[in-house]
This record gives sequence, C-alpha cells and structure tokens, in this order.
Amino acid sequence: MRLEAITWERLGDLLAERLLDLKPDDGSPWPRIAFDGAPAARPGDLARRVGEALRIRGRSSLVVGTEGFLRPASLRFEYGHKDAEAYYNGWADTGALWREVFGPLDPGGDGRVLPDLWDPVTDRATRNPYVQLPPGGLLLLHGPFLLRHWFPFDLSVHVLLSPGAFRRRTPEPEHWTLPAFERYETEVDPGATADVLVRADDPRHPAWNG
Repeated sequence: MRLEAITWERLGDLLAERLLDLKPDDGSPWPRIAFDGAPAARPGDLARRVGEALRIRGRSSLVVGTEGFLRPASLRFEYGHKDAEAYYNGWADTGALWREVFGPLDPGGDGRVLPDLWDPVTDRATRNPYVQLPPGGLLLLHGPFLLRHWFPFDLSVHVLLSPGAFRRRTPEPEHWTLPAFERYETEVDPGATADVLVRADDPRHPAWNG
C-alpha cells in the first residue's frame, strides 16, 4: 500500500471529485458513502468537509452521524456504563438506520431521510423533520464500526489512527472503549476493507490511499 501525504482541504476536494461520477451498483439514484472511524479520528469532520466541497460543485448531499441513532440509555447501559461488548454490539440502533436512512435511498425509495432519531444527551427523541434528498444527492454517513453491518455503501472511507495516536486522542474516561476498536480491527480489518484509507496520525497533514 502506498500512502500519499496530503492536506485535509485537498483530501476533501479529491474525494468530492471522485464522488461526482459515482453510480450505485444497485441502480439507486442516491450514492451512499461511509466515513468510518472512531470518535478520536473525527470522521464526521471529513464527511462535512466533503459535503461542503460537493456543495461548491453543485451537488446535494446529506451528512448523517450514527451518534443520532443510538439506542436509549436503558438499553445502551443495560450491562453497565463501561461495557465494551455492549458498546460494540448494542449501542447503535442499526434497525433505525436501515429503516430511516438506507431504506428511503433504495431503488424505488422516496429519498426522504431522517437525519437523526435520538439525542443521547437528553435521552429523548430528537423529532427533527425528514430531509428530502434529490436524485443524485449523496448520503455521507459517519461513525464507528460502519463496515461490519452490511450497509449498502457505494464507497467507504476509513479514517485510521495508529494505536499510540488513538490512545492519546481518546479522553481517558473513554479508554474503556478501546477494546471494542481492537476487536473491530481484528474482525473486520477496516483499513483493508475500505475503498479509501486515510491515516490521520498527523492532524495537520493526513496520508491517504485511494
């Protein structure tokens, strides 16, 4: 694998250019893109940067974060507040993501996507309105563990941190989540699975292979 040093601005532009011609294999008019990575890697920042680059190029997109599709606290914390197994397997409401995000973007769907469902801070439904994504508009979904759920992505980007950088950038109170990401690396190998790999150890100048 050959990694190329790049700026975040240039990376956003290059990814946007690549997405302009992306056609879903299943015939859907809405390309679906994964920005996969741990919170410490900040994949949402890259998704928003790409969304802005697409906007400048005249293409609609919708940035959605999986943190808006977490299960209620009573289910997330059923086995305690620091259970890595539950964090890996039980925090994300994948059923809601299939129903409210991916289902409307299937071939024959209506393109009406719910941008979020649950606020993990207030532990209440967000009640935000649906967003109409026009044909050709892109879904930019960001969050951890995205490549283990068989979501119908047309292109996937994994933002990778080395173990040392990952530990440094993860707040100490959240170090209990580290075993979940180690398991993800072992079971899924997202760096090899993703279409585009971004090595983000240097927050100023990432390296990528795409």
